[in-house]
Amino acid sequence: MNTMEAMLASLPDQYRWAADLTSPSLRAATGALVCGMGGSGIAGDVAGAVAAGAPVFVRKGYGIPGWAERLRPLVVAVSYSGNTEETLSGVEAADRAGLAIAAVSSGGALSRLARDHGWPLVEVPGGLQPRAAFGYLTGAVMRILESAGLVEETGLAEAATVTDELLGADLDGPGRHLADDLAEGLAGRIALIVGSGPAAIAAYRWKTQINENAKSPAFTTTIPETDHNEIVGWSTLGSAIRRTVGVVALRDTHEPPRVGARFEPTLGRLSEGASLVGEVWAQGEHPLARIASLCVIGDMVSLRLARNAAVDPVPVEAIEVLKRELGET
Repeated sequence: MNTMEAMLASLPDQYRWAADLTSPSLRAATGALVCGMGGSGIAGDVAGAVAAGAPVFVRKGYGIPGWAERLRPLVVAVSYSGNTEETLSGVEAADRAGLAIAAVSSGGALSRLARDHGWPLVEVPGGLQPRAAFGYLTGAVMRILESAGLVEETGLAEAATVTDELLGADLDGPGRHLADDLAEGLAGRIALIVGSGPAAIAAYRWKTQINENAKSPAFTTTIPETDHNEIVGWSTLGSAIRRTVGVVALRDTHEPPRVGARFEPTLGRLSEGASLVGEVWAQGEHPLARIASLCVIGDMVSLRLARNAAVDPVPVEAIEVLKRELGET
């Protein structure tokens, strides 16, 4: 196993770690604002999809939105390194506004701020690439929201079981064979990942994992929104797009009937321009388990694409160069 594969193999245990976590004590909240970027920010996206009965918003940028001072949500700052510039600016703005803050990090400035101010803090194990700490970060956010009364059932135990089954021993489970087939179909192509509802969150994770692990461009689109604009854009360039774009559909057994009815004709329209590579169905019952099942297949696809292209999935040199240019640590 290479380093990133070993990190992926730890994913079920990450969910179990979060399930067994002693959650910090929090006052009841009426809503949450999760501040985070990249592999940390997607934990907020997942939480927002799971906490269907409560408003959970995600801030991927500097500061906090203007409405936050009026509605006063619980601010959950998520930064694996603890030093993410945008997230720290959101924490500073939330603190100035007197909002309740909780933090998730493996250390760095965010952990120091939380200790200095007495904010609830979940410190996750360090030493991973942020994108490889998906289970830790997502699980920690879920437990914080549970403690604040915004999530009733985290679904972490089922997420661990589902991902364990798909990964199998030594990453040789049923998910690998599906991932290998999809990676073969996507070879040399730009991936377009299609999803709806919770599956759209997984589609975004596929995109970013292919970006970072396989060092390849990838994009997402969502149903039904794409039916009102994007399908028109795939109707003109024909063979040029068909040679360069591969479509993967992420499906959910719990998707609304009208959404399900849209998939086949929508994919038909998309495949008039792009090549339809395959379809992946979510497994499990809890929304988190279903998202996790789709995400882990995407993780495996991205690593197979990297291996097939003789690319090291670990380094993200373009990001590090940009940070240096911006003077970030």
